[in-house]
Amino acid sequence: MKNWKEIIRHKTFRYIDHTTEDMVAGKPNTALASFAVDDALAISVSEEASPPVLRLWVHPDTIVLGIPDSRLPHIKDGIAFLKEKNCQGIVRNSGGLAVALDEGVLNISLIIPGADNLSIYDCYEAMVRFVQAMFADITDAIEAYEIVGSYCPGDYDLSINGKKFAGISQRRVKNGISVQIYLDIEGNSKTRASFIREFYHIAKRGEATAFTYPEVNPDVMASLSDLLGISLTVEEVKQRVVGTLKELTEEIITIPIQDTEQVNFDKRYQQMIKRNENI
Repeated sequence: MKNWKEIIRHKTFRYIDHTTEDMVAGKPNTALASFAVDDALAISVSEEASPPVLRLWVHPDTIVLGIPDSRLPHIKDGIAFLKEKNCQGIVRNSGGLAVALDEGVLNISLIIPGADNLSIYDCYEAMVRFVQAMFADITDAIEAYEIVGSYCPGDYDLSINGKKFAGISQRRVKNGISVQIYLDIEGNSKTRASFIREFYHIAKRGEATAFTYPEVNPDVMASLSDLLGISLTVEEVKQRVVGTLKELTEEIITIPIQDTEQVNFDKRYQQMIKRNENI
């Protein structure tokens, strides 16, 4: 695998913490909005109106579905199940399958230019290297490979001793790339996995499908707190994010959402709403 600096050559990063502040004025802080924000920022980065961005976000009681999930034979029953459990279900515009979000899960978006020359694998590897650097003082056991039986399985699942704590997806808008990772920091990972397993059970009902959906095994999922044997919090991991970014770049700036980004957000937000109206 390449190291961070072989892939990311930028000296200035824009840091945005959307775990503690409103993303966009007048819009609810939901995962639906988060994906629209990332699109707006990817456009800015693509047009060189913004330096690369590292953005943090947290959303309570949300199941983020992949596009294939929206084609489950009984998806309406699956969504009804989520609503019954007071959990919001949304379909994202990036790759992957169902993921559970709550206050114990930290999401990081790495938004960079270079869609014309950076491969999908380069971008995944950059995120893997960043997370490994975040916890280098605690462990060198973080690996990237598919964890069979996990939810949203993929080649770049992050795990320790065969138990997954993070998954990565990616979206490209013009020349901008948004690499998004969820980090299971604290809370009950098996409960999250069991919840998604039940969702698939209801939305699929054992029917044969052209797409292969995961057979979720909660025993292959775990939080970083459990895997490292320490009591980590989202706030503590946020500090590690900033500290690692300082080590890997020369300058960090903070810029709120700009007017042009607000316009692009509004357009992308409406697209996200339309995408989700179908389910």
